[in-house]
Amino acid sequence: MNEAAFPTIPTDRVEDLHNLEIADSADLILFMAGNQFMVMDEIVSAFQKKHPEITRIFYETLPPGLELRQILAGGAYFRDRLIAVHPDIYASVNERAMKVLMDNDHIEPGDYRIYLHNRLTMMVPEGNPAGIKSVSDLAGDEVKISQPDPNNEDIAFHIMDMYRQVGGNVLVDRIMDEKRAEGTTILTIVHHRETPLRIIKRTVDVGPVWATEAVHARKSGLPMDTVDPGEALDQRDRINYYICRLKRARHPENAMKFFEFIQSPSARGIYQAHGFIPA
Repeated sequence: MNEAAFPTIPTDRVEDLHNLEIADSADLILFMAGNQFMVMDEIVSAFQKKHPEITRIFYETLPPGLELRQILAGGAYFRDRLIAVHPDIYASVNERAMKVLMDNDHIEPGDYRIYLHNRLTMMVPEGNPAGIKSVSDLAGDEVKISQPDPNNEDIAFHIMDMYRQVGGNVLVDRIMDEKRAEGTTILTIVHHRETPLRIIKRTVDVGPVWATEAVHARKSGLPMDTVDPGEALDQRDRINYYICRLKRARHPENAMKFFEFIQSPSARGIYQAHGFIPA
């Protein structure tokens, strides 16, 4: 292991490390794309009802880009502790991650599945005080954006595709480079936690998020609204959730059970109730 290569999990993200105390002795280790955080308690509970013999499950709901870096490095630091676990299951919203795993001999070619879809929307403070009406409004000098960082968060690539559809690379560069230098594009590390907080505190005017996160925020009673970019721009036809079993999984039989469960009608029903679009 190259300690210099280990990524660092933000110190305030303990709520995305579920059952951390049993990570080293778990029966199943799941690295799930963080935007599923609102679903995973139900998914794990339903899975354990079907497979009661699997009692000790450690799972992460961090951004999949950060989880991918953990896999490639062989661990990650969290609050000065090295979490050196290898997942049995990994999920991402970017096929590129699956190809990286194939290139590094973590999965066999084609040994992954699409199991979900999602779409983008834009979260704004209640009442939309900045008057955001469209994606192009995000280029404004005074508009502050909570923007996922493509180095950690796969949603960023879909968001940049949305920007590109509206204004080409000029708009992408404006939001991702120029406005970042100006201080009006503020990157996130774990956007599904950071963007709602920024919206509530009104330190930003808008934040592109998964539609499912907006559904969850609304159910939680957060003072926020959404601006829908429209079906032509929300990437619903391009956003695929991929899941795979890793070759060096410590619990291959349990990994297969979860891999099959996540594609079952029971799991699809849970996801659908939270606004996801089952594959």
